[in-house]
This record gives sequence, C-alpha cells and structure tokens, in this order.
Amino acid sequence: MCPKHKVDSSMPKQHAPVSNPELPCAPLPMSRAEMKARGWDALDVLLVTGDAYVDHPSFGVALLGRWLEAKGFRVGIVAQPRWDRPDDMTKLGRPRLFAGVSAGTMDSMLAHYTAFRKLRHDDAYTPGGRHGARPNRAGIVYTNLLRQAFPGLPVVLGGVEASLRRATHYDFWSDRLRRSILLDSKADLLVYGMGERAIRAVAERLRGVPPEARHPARALPGIPGTVFAAPSLEALQALRHGPGDAPLVVLPSHEAIVSDGTRLMEATLALEEQVHQGKAWAVQESGGRVVAMTPPAAPLDTEELDALYALPFTRRAHPSYREPIPAAEMIRFSVTSHRGCAGGCSFCSITLHQGRGIRSRSAQSLRREVESLAQHPDWTGSVTDVGGPTANMWGARCTADPSVCERHDCLTPKICPHFQTREGAQVRMLRALQRIDGVKHLRLASGVRYDLAEGNGRHLRALVSEFVGGQLKIAPEHVNDRVLALMRKPPFARFEAFLALFGEASEAAGKEQFVIPYLISAFPGCTDEDMRALARWLRERNWSPRQVQCFIPTPGTVATAMYYGGIDTGGNPIPVARTDRERRRQHRILVPRNRPVPRRETKPPVRRSR
Repeated sequence: MCPKHKVDSSMPKQHAPVSNPELPCAPLPMSRAEMKARGWDALDVLLVTGDAYVDHPSFGVALLGRWLEAKGFRVGIVAQPRWDRPDDMTKLGRPRLFAGVSAGTMDSMLAHYTAFRKLRHDDAYTPGGRHGARPNRAGIVYTNLLRQAFPGLPVVLGGVEASLRRATHYDFWSDRLRRSILLDSKADLLVYGMGERAIRAVAERLRGVPPEARHPARALPGIPGTVFAAPSLEALQALRHGPGDAPLVVLPSHEAIVSDGTRLMEATLALEEQVHQGKAWAVQESGGRVVAMTPPAAPLDTEELDALYALPFTRRAHPSYREPIPAAEMIRFSVTSHRGCAGGCSFCSITLHQGRGIRSRSAQSLRREVESLAQHPDWTGSVTDVGGPTANMWGARCTADPSVCERHDCLTPKICPHFQTREGAQVRMLRALQRIDGVKHLRLASGVRYDLAEGNGRHLRALVSEFVGGQLKIAPEHVNDRVLALMRKPPFARFEAFLALFGEASEAAGKEQFVIPYLISAFPGCTDEDMRALARWLRERNWSPRQVQCFIPTPGTVATAMYYGGIDTGGNPIPVARTDRERRRQHRILVPRNRPVPRRETKPPVRRSR
C-alpha cells in the first residue's frame, strides 16, 4: 500500500495538514465531505485542471498538489469544471491564498483538434475517453470563471498551455499571432516550466502577509520561473533593483512581430536561450504594457526529486469517477526516472518546458517506488516504463558552462564531448528493479534516443534482450538529411546503423522484435519530393508505419517560427506546406486514404558482424 502523508517538519504546526489515520492514502479533496474527513474547514490553495483528477505523478496538478500538501498547505482540486457558469469553482469554498489554473497535460487546442483542424472524437484524459469535458483555450476560460467566483483572489496560471504561450506566439487553430496568454487571461501571474519551486514560493509569499496586503502586483513579481505584467520598462527596472541585477533580454514587441512575421524566430530563439542559460530576464512590450519573464527556476536536484516522487500518490483516478480514464490506465505503473532532454528538436516542447539539463532520481528512490508498486492492490506484475522524455538519458549530465555554451542541442549534429552518459549504471539499475519480488516484466516504453544507444553496443544489447517487450519506439522522423537538420535530428545514416544493431541484438537474444518509427510529414522545409523519398525507403524495407504525424505548429517552438515566417533559424527562406491541401498531399504520400492499419512493424535487417 502507499505510504502515509509526509509533512515538511519546518512548517508551523497550525499550517500542517490534519491527518486522519483512517485515510493514509486519501486523494486530495474534490468535495466538502473529503475536506471534512481531513478536518479542514477551508483550503489554502485551489487547483483547477482541464484533466480528470488522477492521483499519479505523471499528472501535473496531482504532482503540484501533493508537493504543496507536503509543504504544509491545504490543497483541493476542481477537475474539468463546467465553463458556462462559475458554480463548480465554488464547491470547495474560497481558498485563503490563491487559485492555480492548468488547461491540463496538453494544450487544450491540441487536445481538441487534429493536424487538419478537425474536431477530435475522444479525450484520453477524461472519464470514458469522451471529448468535450474542457473548453477551447481552457486557461483563459478557467481564469475568468475564478474571477467571477472569487473577486480579488490571486489567480496563477500554469501548465504546458500557459508555459508555451507566455510570449507572443503563433496559434495554428486561429491562424494568427496571439499575445501572451497572461494578458489574454488577466491572470495575476504565470508559472512556466516545471512549477514546484515557483508555486511553493507563491504560496509562501502570500501566506507571509496579512490578507489585506495580499495584492498580487506587490507580493508576487520576481519569483524565478514566472511571468508578470509591468506598466513600463522603467517600472520593471525599479522592481529588479537596478539594471545590473541580472541580464535583460528584450524581445521584439508583439506589434513588431505582427508587422513582420519573420521576427517570431528572433523572439523564439531568444526565449530558448533564456531557458538554457538560466540567468537572464526576458521582456516583451505588448499593447503599452511589458510582459516580464523572470529567469527559470532552478531544477529540482536528485534529493528533491526523490522526495517528490515518494509522496503518497494513490496512482488511481479519484473515486468519484465511474468510468475509466484511458491515460490513467496507460501510465498507472510507469515510473519517472528523470526530467529534461539534452536534445533540442525544433518541433518539441519538452526542452522548453523541462530544460536541457538532465535531473535524475537515485537508483534507491526508483527501487523504493517499484517495491511500493508491487504492493499496490491493482498490481499486475508489469512496470510499463522506467524513463522520462527519453529513457536512456537517466544519469546523464552536461559538464559545460551554460553561460558560454552556444549549442541548442547536445546531441546533433554530433554528441557534445561535454555530455556524459551512464549506460552501464542504467542497465544495472534496470536489472535491480527487474529482480524485485513481484515484478514479472519491466519495459522501456518511453523509447530511446537511438544516436546515444548506437554508440554503446553492450548497452544496446542489454536493453534489447532484457527490457524491450517486442517493440521499441524510435523517432527518426525523416530520411532527408536537410529536413533532419531543420528538425535538429541526427543524420539518417545513424538511424540505419541503429536498425542494424537492433536487428543483430534481437536475433542474438532469440527474440523477434520490431521498431516502431515515428515520422513527420509536412515539416517546414520538407517538399513533396522529400516525402516521396521517405515513402520509397519504407517500401524498399516493406515497412508500413503506423506512427505518422502531420506537423502541427504548436505554440512556442522553433519549428512553429519556421512555419509562420517561412525561414530557418538563420533567416534563410524555406519551402513550407502551409495550406491544408498542401499538408494533406504530403501526408497522403505516406498515409493513403483507406490504407489498412498493419498489425505490426517489419523487423529491421540484421547486420552480420565481420
């Protein structure tokens, strides 16, 4: 069974959660009755989410809620509230300190619409998988509902949707530039990136002043990893205690980007650099106001991550739900081993949200979590994944000084010598987890970065023979090296070399195993002929891939700036499949209409050792 609540002993006793010994693993409350069972008359913090509430560390609101609870705050959750009235926001009462808002695990527009702007028919984060439980632009809608429900209450916006829309961004679904979501939502503060440090700082600052002094404009600006609005650049400089307090990066204004769409690339690259170097402020003028982005919050270290993932998650959906939640079923017995990704793929938001630095949990922490899983009442014997953004980056670290490093990617065009991996330690860690009583299977479902795996044959053979359950997810994305360079992916020859090694290792292990390649169509810079070349390569190997995604320009990424401006990162013009007709034409080169879905991938060729 899961452990009892752990409370920060440094917190004043009057602020500590009231534990009920009969509820050692109770989820965070979603009703007054659950608050009463804990002995709470009111909340300190209310968290609102566009996902159903699943008490699992893979869900951001559950993670932050447990984190605040452990630090001595009383936290409740409103999940997927109705958006035509504020009634659902008030069912737990007015919180003492603030309300936090997240659209959910995904941007709400991405959750609702396909690559061709067609309405999706399901939602994996909703009971029964039904579509329609959250509104479009959920962060804006929920913030406005909270304003109606609790006038004067500080509202903090966070999550992936807010994080990637913190500055001027291109919105694919309306086909126009939008200003910072902070301004559109009228929230008091926006938290970007992984929010544990920032949200704790918000709670402690507001708790540290009397209610009449809890004015967000005075209490909240300056917290690392947050965004707030200032009336002018001069006012911001005074708040920063002088211009020499920290470097200041001035982005092109919202109006300048609207006037010249190519300047979106300039702003996007500057924000990427701010996240990487970690010391600068970034500011952007918009409509006569200044959107101020503080330096990123310091990532949690190993000890802090270990403590975070040891919190008493039930790993179940809230008991009020009567239908299964598809996403919860998929990740219930998965284990997060690390955060961050050293790759800087131009289409991916992970690095922008989690950072390029890898922060890993200890092997002892992972072992304790798997041991607790084996005691869970729903345990089936399988750990479905031990990983993170990329499974084989656990334990890796960069020894370069980020203030002087000019690379946007530690792995391409070749692996940086300052990027150090621990392949042997990872294999030993996985083997130790596999030997835990009750564990029948342990898999790496989050996939591996193949250019890292290719360089260590012994490591690859161990992964393939022991921890690949018949299929391994790999993301080559394309075959054309020019397109791959725009994606910031390694040359295609390295993928082919990996395939040969994978086939050889599978045969040596006596296993029939398959690679599931992820591919992208209609990427900026990709032409119809490039797609035909990819189709020819697949036909030559009798592959009929299932994982083909037509490029979606998601807010905040470098690839989206390429799409909108029609340029690469150096400002050079590139071809862009911009209309739905052009995008469909490229996509159907790989995915013709009415093509039957194959049951499995063709196994890769075997390269014979010489």
